[in-house]
Amino acid sequence: MDPADETEQPPPPCALDKFHISPEYGFLLPDPQTELPAPYRPWMDLARSLPDLIATRQLRAPQLSAAQLHGHRDLRLAHLVLGFITAGYVWQDGEEGPVLPQNLAVPFWEVSRRLGLPPILLHADLVLANWRQRDRAGNLDPIVWLPGGESLRGFVLVTMLVEKAAVPGLQVPLGMPRVRGIGRGLSAWSGPGRCCTPALPQAPPEPACARGTEQPVLDPLPCAALQWATLPSWPPSSKAAPSSGLLYEGVWELPQAYSGGSAAQSTVLHAFDAFLGVRHHEESSAFLHRMRDYMPPRHRAFVEAIQALPPLRELVLSSGNEALHCAYNRCVTALAAFRTRHIAVATKYVAAPSRPEQRGTGGSPVLRFLKSVRDATREALLNV
Repeated sequence: MDPADETEQPPPPCALDKFHISPEYGFLLPDPQTELPAPYRPWMDLARSLPDLIATRQLRAPQLSAAQLHGHRDLRLAHLVLGFITAGYVWQDGEEGPVLPQNLAVPFWEVSRRLGLPPILLHADLVLANWRQRDRAGNLDPIVWLPGGESLRGFVLVTMLVEKAAVPGLQVPLGMPRVRGIGRGLSAWSGPGRCCTPALPQAPPEPACARGTEQPVLDPLPCAALQWATLPSWPPSSKAAPSSGLLYEGVWELPQAYSGGSAAQSTVLHAFDAFLGVRHHEESSAFLHRMRDYMPPRHRAFVEAIQALPPLRELVLSSGNEALHCAYNRCVTALAAFRTRHIAVATKYVAAPSRPEQRGTGGSPVLRFLKSVRDATREALLNV
């Protein structure tokens, strides 16, 4: 069977719609509005003023109920804004004992409950919902700004560009026939894998995959900016808060511990691993599986739907078809190359050379974890 001879069509867009996946934007919230409904504008005003409010220790949340919020978009934007305000509130109080006041904790819990998400700042907030068109050329900005200046802006936008670049690869897994059409589907998938890598910062910079979008310029993130990207994760080694977590006043009697926003919460990478049959090592696998609890439920269901299909790797392996083996290996190689580039970026911009076991945004030792998932990806290659 020659993959070039196959005529199967790509999956219909409706196959993605039920998972809250856009054919154009993937897991990114499509064309997110930048304002909450009128009663909730005080939350947005606070979120946009976080750097100044934190510097003067004047961040206070208004007393508002989430009852008038309706629809997925409004709830996602509210979760974004409340996540940032929560991070800011903890940041300004430092080690004095993190207690989230009731007038912030209760609506954040209510919005989170309705979305099926934890009440914490997530990758789904920091990246997937936190973008807007800045101008007609298609250049982008975060909706909510954080301490950390241009470096942190670039940190957010580069991650968003990777999500956008991977979108064509999401069209393949559910619609690809599992025996006939495998070669065509794999050929269609390998392009997005290669496209993800240029979206990461290079030296000199390469054009971003998203047309019309400036390549963000990154400097090595200062410590404070990195903490802003990860708060509130509060692993035991963090000085920002004790390992017992955050007390949500009026919601729970005991502190709750959560992981902060992390690329490990990106459904794109979980979906690609599930599609290609990448099996991660025990420690990394346990962490990645826990990170699924931080995804929007329908995004998590997309990964589970792929896993429920007949295993692609075994089908290719048992086919005895050399062309299929090569097509599959091109896909795995593209994903491994992306992860190698991710390691280089994390080494340069995130992990200090003197602290190779520095914790990443989800609380894991960043370089050890990234190398583990890259090595596991390479192990999925078939011997041809």
